[in-house]
Amino acid sequence: MTVSESNTSVLTTLTGERADLLAALAKNRFFLRNTARGLTDEQAAVRTTVSELCLGGLIKHVTAVERGWAAFIVEGAAAIEDPAAETERGRKEREDGFRMLPGETLEGVLGAYEEAARATDELVRTVPDLDRTWPLPEAPWTEPGAAWSVRGVLLHIIAETAQHAGHADILRESLDGAQSMA
Repeated sequence: MTVSESNTSVLTTLTGERADLLAALAKNRFFLRNTARGLTDEQAAVRTTVSELCLGGLIKHVTAVERGWAAFIVEGAAAIEDPAAETERGRKEREDGFRMLPGETLEGVLGAYEEAARATDELVRTVPDLDRTWPLPEAPWTEPGAAWSVRGVLLHIIAETAQHAGHADILRESLDGAQSMA
């Protein structure tokens, strides 16, 4: 699927701001997914830099982030785990979210990402008010008392996806020289 095909498929019923948000999401998701084109499960699990990141793990991470922020849109801060209360098990699960584990496949990782994307797209289409604001949970990376609107959360998801698509491009180029935009 090309960028224009993925943009067209989500825009058939919307116009205006919501269509623009979905188009930006679709474009950045395409570039992220495109970094994994033609890879085997083994290649998707290879660490190509000094970090723990691999392409499959990075896509898993973006999936979890998108699901978490989509839940925040619906439930507010209650949807986000308190970082200060993280357990050893929670820390390991978070770390495992950056790598492909035994038995995981690239097809499965991409399928989970597609499911998360469909759910977020439906949320963009149906959420009653993009101005609805929720206070952010307390965290070391959050200003005290900060709040985000639904619109702000969606812009954050777009920015996160774009940033990680860039990371994925570096990982793929380090793996075999391929580039996501080529």
